Amino acid sequence: MTIRSNLAGHHSKASINVSGNLHHIDWFRHTAPYIRNHRGKTFVIHLGNGALDSGAFPSLIHDLAMLHLLGVRLVLVHATRSAIERAILERNIESQLHRGIRVTDPQVMAVVREVTAAQRLQLESQLSTGLPDSPMRGSRLRVASGNFVTARPLGIVDGVDFQLTGAVRRLDAAGMTVLLDAQAIVVLSPLGFSSTGEVFNLSSEELASAAAIALGADKLIIMDAAPGLLDEDGQLLKQCTVAEAQSLMINDPQQAAHRDTACRACEQGVPRAHLLNFNRNGALIEELFSHDGAGTLISREAFEQARRANVDDISGVLELVRPLEESGVLVRRSRELLEQEIGNFRVLERDGRIIACAALYPFTNDGSAEIACIATHPDYRNQGRGEHLLLLMEQEARQLGLSRLFVLTTQTSHWFLEQGFEQRDRSALPDERQKLYNLQRNSSVLIKAFA
Repeated sequence: MTIRSNLAGHHSKASINVSGNLHHIDWFRHTAPYIRNHRGKTFVIHLGNGALDSGAFPSLIHDLAMLHLLGVRLVLVHATRSAIERAILERNIESQLHRGIRVTDPQVMAVVREVTAAQRLQLESQLSTGLPDSPMRGSRLRVASGNFVTARPLGIVDGVDFQLTGAVRRLDAAGMTVLLDAQAIVVLSPLGFSSTGEVFNLSSEELASAAAIALGADKLIIMDAAPGLLDEDGQLLKQCTVAEAQSLMINDPQQAAHRDTACRACEQGVPRAHLLNFNRNGALIEELFSHDGAGTLISREAFEQARRANVDDISGVLELVRPLEESGVLVRRSRELLEQEIGNFRVLERDGRIIACAALYPFTNDGSAEIACIATHPDYRNQGRGEHLLLLMEQEARQLGLSRLFVLTTQTSHWFLEQGFEQRDRSALPDERQKLYNLQRNSSVLIKAFA
């Protein structure tokens, strides 16, 4: 929709607003599958060191409240280490680290209790706001915390007594589940209690991972000052498997700890873990409600996978091929025909969405197979997915004992030539396929032979 301005050389404010609104509406419509998938799921969110002091923290609170209102069951774990270190330095208290773990003596424990209580109060107060001019207007969020964590002393390691530094022994998952069922947000502080009444200082990362495992959470989300995991070129890894994450060389000890925490959770049953930057405004929403996210997703299995198509994929395949059919790139197929031929298709699936497809039609008597209907969603083009599907088609043809592939195309000849195909006359096609050749389309014939 365009609203024309009466002022030459100036954009209409109304036109800009309409365009912007339509963009937001379109984005909101595309969040529907995510809203449906996330409703009723349990997310354990680790608020890393510095998160509560970040300038983006008020916006993060608003995003957490929105997730809760959309039906996500939230467990929040807040890290206290950096705040404890600042308090110790300010008070000139001597503190010992061994293997990167703090020795918690009674004097340090007093600081730990004070800092932990202050952070928990900060979280609870922020989640209780509801000013008329804020995104949390009218919110009535129930926040719960308690003695859910039973801990044990870490003990003596290398001759060093860690005193009141502890490790998670077990969690009261049943008690937390009751509160989550009652629509409360559960807050876990990195303190644990023993049967003898002692209080232990815990690793917040260990606690977050243990909580996610004990609750059978759907996601563990670790929010830190880093953007996520980086590859060897320093580029953000959008997604990777546990094995790929574990193979990365990470020099930053905190980043390595977060990576290990995420991988440990995935190895013990949590389907997905996410590493996000809490300083990036809206990172949590972007990660959970968009296709490409804002950080690194770690999963037990590949986030994007190729597989044989089935009848449930028909709508997704149609969504990919219809624009290409309308522009004349592909031959139009009816839904009925696609239903009959869906077994010939292979698809690339990314987070439940079909983003690319291709079909293979064997002509076994001729020792060849036709490649057809290669299509990639516009958001994922020029990233090698077409080449990946073509390689899978070639591998399948080889497994069938075939010796060549052929394709008929009107507008993508150069792409196939780049993939090793050669242009040929239509007489090189199998006899059966020559009979079906559409003279009106006058498609180019390209063939790739292999041993």
